[in-house]
Amino acid sequence: MKKISAKNTLMGMILIPAMFSGAVLAQETVIDKDKTVKKPEAYGVDDRGVVARNTTGLCWRTGYWTPAMAIHECDPDLVKKPEDAAAAAGAPAAGAAAAKTAPEKITFSADALFDFDSAKLKPNGVQSLNEFVNGIKDLKYDTIIAVGYADRIGSDEYNKKLSIRRAESVKAHLVSRGIEPSRIFVDGKGEANPVTGNSCVGDKKTKALIECLAPDRRVEIEVAGTR
Repeated sequence: MKKISAKNTLMGMILIPAMFSGAVLAQETVIDKDKTVKKPEAYGVDDRGVVARNTTGLCWRTGYWTPAMAIHECDPDLVKKPEDAAAAAGAPAAGAAAAKTAPEKITFSADALFDFDSAKLKPNGVQSLNEFVNGIKDLKYDTIIAVGYADRIGSDEYNKKLSIRRAESVKAHLVSRGIEPSRIFVDGKGEANPVTGNSCVGDKKTKALIECLAPDRRVEIEVAGTR
């Protein structure tokens, strides 16, 4: 977990929010002609070992899915075809090669961006996002992903909506700073993936519990690009 700073805004990978229906969760094995490549449990597979899809043809993502685990067959907008990637890697550089940024996720504390139970950016939150924009101004990127998270206080449904609204507020501000809206994707995970785990005791909305769960309230921004 890393806090945002004006001088240290490194870039992560990409994700595109999607909705999928049921499948068997298992480790995926992708057969590519003469070789077998093991993948983490990013996608559900059926009994044949083939990536499971819903009735609209979309792949089933497991809870372990991350942008770095995406495959071209399921997320073509995130991953180039293997042959395209190989061709790009083998092509001679016209001048100095662009330096790739080290993939790293940037996490903003929701308490720094918003008041409790609010999706309206605070002045300090605006300043933090402005610093983020300044940090990527020299970066060549395709997509920015803003993912909101909430703590476990309140209902699952409410927290899911709150996390989405917060991610959308972040997107709106980034757009106001000149970033193309078509390059920014948002998602809200609600109470999923809590940073605090089981370390915060209690369920009642007390000051102590709110403070303890603060790390769970966050917005993560991921960017992929080259300088």
